[in-house]
Amino acid sequence: MRIEEGFQQVPLNEGNPYLHDPVLPSLLRRLIPSKFFTEIEPELERFGADVITTIRAQGTLISPPKLIQYDNWGQRVDELQTSEGWRNLKAIAQREGIPGIFYERTYREYSRLFGFSKVFMMSGDSHEVFCPLSMTDGAARVTELMGTDAMKTDVFTRLISRDPSSALVSGQWMTERSGGSDVSQTETNARPLDTSDQLGSKYSLDGFKWFSSATDGDIALALARTGPVDSGSRGLSLFLVPLRSPLLYDRSNPIPSSTSNGIYIHRLKNKIGTHALPTAELSLEKATAYLVGPLNQGVKNIVPVLNITRSVGGLRKCLAIATSIEGGKRLLRDVPLHVAQLSSINVVYRALTHLTFGVVAILGRVECGVASAEEHDRLRMFTPIVKAFAMAALGGQGYMEENDIGRLIRDGLVERIWEGTTTVLSIDLFTLKQFVSWCNSIILSCPSDLLKRVQEAIQLLQWRIDSLVAAFLHPIPPLIARPALMFMGYIASSIYLLEHATWSHIRGEDGFATDAEVFRRWVYDGGFGAVERELDRTRSESKLADASNSEIAFGRGVHAKL
Repeated sequence: MRIEEGFQQVPLNEGNPYLHDPVLPSLLRRLIPSKFFTEIEPELERFGADVITTIRAQGTLISPPKLIQYDNWGQRVDELQTSEGWRNLKAIAQREGIPGIFYERTYREYSRLFGFSKVFMMSGDSHEVFCPLSMTDGAARVTELMGTDAMKTDVFTRLISRDPSSALVSGQWMTERSGGSDVSQTETNARPLDTSDQLGSKYSLDGFKWFSSATDGDIALALARTGPVDSGSRGLSLFLVPLRSPLLYDRSNPIPSSTSNGIYIHRLKNKIGTHALPTAELSLEKATAYLVGPLNQGVKNIVPVLNITRSVGGLRKCLAIATSIEGGKRLLRDVPLHVAQLSSINVVYRALTHLTFGVVAILGRVECGVASAEEHDRLRMFTPIVKAFAMAALGGQGYMEENDIGRLIRDGLVERIWEGTTTVLSIDLFTLKQFVSWCNSIILSCPSDLLKRVQEAIQLLQWRIDSLVAAFLHPIPPLIARPALMFMGYIASSIYLLEHATWSHIRGEDGFATDAEVFRRWVYDGGFGAVERELDRTRSESKLADASNSEIAFGRGVHAKL
């Protein structure tokens, strides 16, 4: 048989990622006032069309970056070459207002929701370009809050620029060979030069950054030691490091060399995924840098960079592919078992999307100075939850590189690395009083006729909230933080789903019955119960678990030696 004969597989047709998304349109309609939403929605529809055409087409131009360390005369040049597709995707995002939308604040506190919606839709086709742009976003927030007047004039305005020819991109350099999440052992030292220029006080940095992001960027925010070694993380300060010197050069002149500020690329990292993204090991040899914020408060000052992260857009694209694929003579949408699997994935997707955008909404309010004290606390609590919390339907097609599923899985793994381990993130959890109060306020807002539909799910959810509170009764078990963080992620996403179902029900939206059913199913999700059991087991076995864990992991007698 010739290849043209017989059954022909129908090409995937995902559709506009805004118009065909099961969550985003109604979610934004609830979160954004109508006077703004009527302006924003046509822009999102237009951008959704661009995602599946011009933006997706850039993927064919993507290839891994290359490093040329020496020229043909033996001179160190450290020339980093990135692909045309990578550069185009970065320029497209900048022109679309990432991160500009967030700081132009045309739609006040709702600008975050607008901008993140674009990130959300483009993420699956971005080849992780939002890694450097998210850090650029964070760097813009740092300079907006703590930069010198010149940094705000000359650096901040270019970090948020929509003009790719003049916009700056920032990386974040924290990780060293001595540790990633634990920066207390940072070996990079900063020495004051007792001089300054228009950007501020100059320092000389010497050290080695083991995992540098946005190596093809223009600046980086880096931690370096300004206090004694025994002061740990309290002796670290935050610095703005130009990758080339001078940073503010005349654009009509040639670009300064890659080694002009004493920054040398040791090697590019050989990563599992994010292959288009240049990540490197760098040595800093008397690199000029500028102090940002107060001395010896670097960890505190860099927090805005760490709080801004990427979305669940990769899952959005995977679900869109799985939903659009068809079978043979019988359409897969007509196969109950297949539809059941898709609906299960869809519930997870809805829960994660509501949780993510719920936190984005709070972030926008905090940045615009209109958040309540409770919302400030909730943002602090929910940020690590979202970071830690966030293909069985495709058959053979799901294993093909051409469909991008493999890349999305590989690229998605970096989120767990970049955001830190869940053990570290869980340390940020604090008082539950305001969290429980917020949960109860949403539950009490549920109208009686909707309550009849989801009453058993709400009762189970309330019982689980009580279990969470009980887990934090003194004395608090030392191993409780991680399962508690995941448990709170399930509870918080459930509350957001209930909030949306209540809004949908009161307004009589077309999908109000589906919204209620999604909430009900999520509460009964098997993962919720598994985390609950882990939480209960940790509470009951905490006294014996520490010794047992050490013995299992390292062998007999190790715990006693430690």
